[in-house]
Amino acid sequence: MARDSAQYVRLAAAQINPIVGDIPGNTEKIRETLEQARKQQVQMVVFPEMALSGYPPRDLLLKTQYLEDLRSYMQQLIPETKGLTAIIGTVIREQDVFNAAAVIHDGHLLGYVPKTNLPNYRVFDEKRYFRSGRERFLFETDLLTFGVVICEDLWHPRTVAHLAECGMDLLVAISASPFNVGKPEERRTLLSARATDHNLAVLYCNQVGGQDELVFDGRSMVVDPDGNVLGQAKAFEEDFLIIDVYLEELRRHRLAVPLQRDWCEDHDDPPRRIRSSGSTLELKAPAKSFDISKNPFVPKVKEYRNDPIEDVYQALVLGVRDYVGKNGFRDVVIGLSGGIDSALVCTIAVDALGKDRVWGVFMPGRYSSDHSRLDAQRLAKNLEIRFTTIPIESVFQTYLDMLKKEFEGCEPDITEENLQARIRGATLMALSNKFGSLVLATGNKSELAVGYATLYGDMCGGLAVISDVPKTWVYRLARYRNERDGREIIPQSTLEKAPSAELRPNQKDTDSLPDYEELDGILHTYIELEYSCRDIVGLGYSAETVRRVIRMVDRAEYKRRQAAIGIRVTTKAFGTDRRLPVTNQFREFPERE
Repeated sequence: MARDSAQYVRLAAAQINPIVGDIPGNTEKIRETLEQARKQQVQMVVFPEMALSGYPPRDLLLKTQYLEDLRSYMQQLIPETKGLTAIIGTVIREQDVFNAAAVIHDGHLLGYVPKTNLPNYRVFDEKRYFRSGRERFLFETDLLTFGVVICEDLWHPRTVAHLAECGMDLLVAISASPFNVGKPEERRTLLSARATDHNLAVLYCNQVGGQDELVFDGRSMVVDPDGNVLGQAKAFEEDFLIIDVYLEELRRHRLAVPLQRDWCEDHDDPPRRIRSSGSTLELKAPAKSFDISKNPFVPKVKEYRNDPIEDVYQALVLGVRDYVGKNGFRDVVIGLSGGIDSALVCTIAVDALGKDRVWGVFMPGRYSSDHSRLDAQRLAKNLEIRFTTIPIESVFQTYLDMLKKEFEGCEPDITEENLQARIRGATLMALSNKFGSLVLATGNKSELAVGYATLYGDMCGGLAVISDVPKTWVYRLARYRNERDGREIIPQSTLEKAPSAELRPNQKDTDSLPDYEELDGILHTYIELEYSCRDIVGLGYSAETVRRVIRMVDRAEYKRRQAAIGIRVTTKAFGTDRRLPVTNQFREFPERE
């Protein structure tokens, strides 16, 4: 189709879920998607950042064979693009290593666009692996002129401006942007700003799926020069978003409101222009994907609003599903205590894997209450999962008898409490070893923060599902899940009773901790916002409570270092996000005042 006659271009965002290290599998997924694009008369198909390798591959990038395999499989994909323009995220090694986008047109590689801005904060450490690209490119095909940026580049206005000032119809942004609460709105605002700032259409393609602690939520989209979202892909699942863009409208808009001219500042060398020949496959102009309103001055705008509770729940489900599936586990086993944390984790697991792949185990001890047993049984019945009761009293008594001589003259304390938790942890790990089931740890972020969890006990597990979910959010997520079904999944009595570890008579969490509403407020400001003790007290919290909580957080670092991988849903999760030294004597205030 000649460029002069092209009025519409059919774009597609291929929102796929790659597996890190599975280069053959990712190649096949890309190949199948290219064929799907051809069948649906797509003219440009865009894949996420590092779609071929999966993101983030971390120290796999230090293996020369890994880099060679990426080069080899990309060579296999290039001929598969006949009749299409394809942008595929990959890694290239040309003297140094670059995070790059392969731009391929009609079976010919036009070039690789290297990522310019390398993030090195929060969960990102790309400067460890990549060299920053210095050259920028503008591509001219028989359809349109476009530029390509990779994830972090989009957040740097100068990078986009440098391309926009040279005149292009479309900005293609490929991304592997992990989810956290509030991130979808932040992204949408950014994309709208880049489109309106430079009078461009923007095609944004994001990865979807779980990778260790990270969850990628997808939500690829196309934005018009007025900042309106023309279409958005699904959240937390693979999707193939097709949007027809009216090129003449874009070009008239740029003539009428030539904002891009105002960005012609004293930049570095202009982007290198790469021109392609026409496609060998004749594609008909796609039909209009929208109707012109009777009143064209009142556009139809579709709202894309996110419920943060629903987002977090979906992120946790996807994180469990992909961690279990991509690591080859058949099923999972969970210690059900009758409490809210294990109930939520179990419900998430069933939604992720199905009821036949979840095994709940109730391990009563001498302090376990009847209502906890009933709540655990009721939850298992509601979810229709396998349920087993394994009492631990005889094992606990054996430990007490064995240590009687050594403990003579000592009052019972946290030692005996932790023994019970460790017996339960050992029981779950025995089931895991015997049957190959992955143990899901059930501790929440509030507990992990202050060390209110037993190392080698309730911290046992291969995946800590809600370790980035504060206790107050645990309740909100549980209520959301019940409301979503319109029936009681997690028993109401579980939601209403006071939280307790049930490791001593009449125990309640508030015996050792502040009320969770107060605790979570302090933890949020100290951990995620990095407030000082003085700043937190200035918000109205008790100075004594703040100091006590901070001491507990700081002292528990050695425990968290040994915890299972947890699914990240906040802006600062324990693990890669927060890297404090275990051996550390810095204190914000003296231990004795």
